[in-house]
Amino acid sequence: MKDNLVIVESPAKAKTIEKFLGDKYAVLSSYGHIRDLKKKSFSVDEKTFAPQYEVPADKVKVVSLLKEQAKGASMVWLASDEDREGEAISWHLYEVLGLKPEKTRRIVFHEITKPAILDAIEHPRQIDLNLVNAQQARRVLDRIVGFKLSPVLWRKVKPSLSAGRVQSVAVRLIVEREREIQDFRLENNYRITAIFHNTDGSEVKAELSRRFPTAEEARAFLESCKDSHFSVQDILTKPVKRSPAPPFTTSTLQQEAAHKLGFTVAQTMMVAQHLYESGRITYMRTDSVNLSNLCLGASKKVIAEQMGKEYVKTRQYHTSSKGAQEAHEAIRPTYMDQPQIEGNQQERRLYDLIWKRTIASQMADAELERTQVTISIDGKEETFLADGQVIKFDGFLRVYSDMGIEALNDTDGDNENLSTLPAMTIGESLSREQIVATQRFSQRPVRYNEASLVRKLEELGIGRPSTYATTITTIQQREYVEKGDKPGEERSYQTITLNGDEINVELHTTLVGQERGKLLPTDIGIVVNDFLKENFPEIMDYNFTADIEKEFDDIAEGKTAWEVVVRKFYDEFEPLVEKSVNTHTEHKVGERLLGNDPATGVPVTVKIGRFGPVVQLGGTSTGKRPRFAQLATGQKLETITLEEALELFRLPRKLGTYEGEPVIIGAGKFGPYISHKGSYVSIPKDTDPMEVTFEQAVIMVHRKHVEEAERHLRTFSEDAELEVLNGRYGPYIIYKGNNYRLPKAMHERAKELTYEECMQIVNEQGEKSAEKPAKRRFSRK
Repeated sequence: MKDNLVIVESPAKAKTIEKFLGDKYAVLSSYGHIRDLKKKSFSVDEKTFAPQYEVPADKVKVVSLLKEQAKGASMVWLASDEDREGEAISWHLYEVLGLKPEKTRRIVFHEITKPAILDAIEHPRQIDLNLVNAQQARRVLDRIVGFKLSPVLWRKVKPSLSAGRVQSVAVRLIVEREREIQDFRLENNYRITAIFHNTDGSEVKAELSRRFPTAEEARAFLESCKDSHFSVQDILTKPVKRSPAPPFTTSTLQQEAAHKLGFTVAQTMMVAQHLYESGRITYMRTDSVNLSNLCLGASKKVIAEQMGKEYVKTRQYHTSSKGAQEAHEAIRPTYMDQPQIEGNQQERRLYDLIWKRTIASQMADAELERTQVTISIDGKEETFLADGQVIKFDGFLRVYSDMGIEALNDTDGDNENLSTLPAMTIGESLSREQIVATQRFSQRPVRYNEASLVRKLEELGIGRPSTYATTITTIQQREYVEKGDKPGEERSYQTITLNGDEINVELHTTLVGQERGKLLPTDIGIVVNDFLKENFPEIMDYNFTADIEKEFDDIAEGKTAWEVVVRKFYDEFEPLVEKSVNTHTEHKVGERLLGNDPATGVPVTVKIGRFGPVVQLGGTSTGKRPRFAQLATGQKLETITLEEALELFRLPRKLGTYEGEPVIIGAGKFGPYISHKGSYVSIPKDTDPMEVTFEQAVIMVHRKHVEEAERHLRTFSEDAELEVLNGRYGPYIIYKGNNYRLPKAMHERAKELTYEECMQIVNEQGEKSAEKPAKRRFSRK
């Protein structure tokens, strides 16, 4: 047993650190948290808010090993990550392992390199209880919200739903954006562009300084230009500088990886974690844009050697967001002289993005020259404007040379790709080639994707960037939000063209509104959002959620006691829970009346049923049992019409006859299905049951029959309750509702087993199970 025990939270991190420390150090992993709140109970004292922790069953062996190793070590070094979560992991290790202050040291580092690890060993500290308390406050407050709100949703909306503080606000953003799109009203105007030629015959593209609201006005303007003279009225040339973006924080890395590499937020964090644990980059959960002096010096050397001294401009950025910790560093490569690394494709691509962003941040501004030419029209106030620019000195853009002008997207948001203009002089006459009026439409709001949602959450101060990946994953797992595509729609637009003295009008079509990988609210997400907004407005308020984050920051800085923050929240929150539970409404939450069925006069409503969104035909007041139909793919509670809802009750419908039996499409509580010969085949969610053909249905039915035949290996005339079935893990016996394992030696002849052999197995295994003490079962009331 070694004198020094170093405990980290991940095996990969342990493996890398072990290389840097000598034989006197053993490095082990805790595999994340070794202790947490109990999963199936509230686990928070409602008077003191003291959390009740437990060691999960899957961590018992890990804890046992760490205890044994810690007992024999002269010093235990707690080396979990430097954020609040990492501090909490170290504190739990200290408590559970029963460590002594004199034999325990807390060490932190921003990068996993030998100098950084050895420096941390030289400068240890104690566990920061303020950081632990900030993490504990977040954990307890989120447990209160989850455990108090979820049962309310079960009773009021649908069983098995759950709610979270940050997740609920994220869903609200997505729902409100969807409603902005639904309420959007299209407007149009006419944009006028022209192509001229100067005296040298060079082409000049320009746009009119105003737009026209109607086609008649646009055409009248073109008519007036037939005999007009065009000349250069003014030439304005000015230098423009473009500065590089700061180094990456967690949120900007997530956004840029989504934009440039197509990574999901979760994917970005997973790959960044691998890069950090293998010693390639600094810690990837940070809100600081600060760079160490070591990095600044190394970057300066690399830039001067590879590009020249004129490209060097050392910058030290400072974080503007509240709660950011300047002691931390931005995400950067650990070795700036390594522009490429070995690894899988994802790791290489993300590392390349990080290296370029870091090195560019220490390079000179790009110097451009922008020119704007004003073109006058005889006898008119309107003018045409022609813009162009040239790069005089590429500066930091040089590192993005493989990306072209796209690198400008990382600076000030000016994404316009301007071409160069030919030489012209004031007063120079220009000849008109053509003038085109193009009908343009206002753009509706764009749905969030993962990157833009991260940007919005950070802008509002909701949550922390390190939790965004989990938040986005959770709201999709809970089926409040789904990631999907919108096909778009064809739109007609008009162009009016002046060529010579002729004016031509043409009608064109274009595809608009097509979106990929967007976050779309589900019906359940919308109903839950509306219910929480009405009954728990404070929880759903953007400012409240951001203010809570500030209070967590105050706890981390030792300014506020964590119990005070939780108590204040609880005292305001608990009465709202009681009120919502005791409020009774005539209709179910989210229920909407579409109208009455013309044939029967009974009401037609849509609502969230036990198994999802449904249409209900009839009600309990009619004296007849109501009928239900699940919504078809693409239909929404908020937008479905009475006619569309009634169409769903065309099921069941008979498609034809196969093998002498009818093939019928029906609708059940689990969704649409195909029935044939007593067998039922579920129709996939993305398939419209009204569009399934007889041929498609037969294929699905045949596949089901084949699967059933392969599953039922042997039946017995002696006893109908005895059967040999084929399961996921091989053949087994089922008898009177109980399963019995078939010995491997019998697998090959499972179809040939005799009745006596099967009953012998049933009796033998039945006797063994009877000898074991019965497990006590507890029911939750």
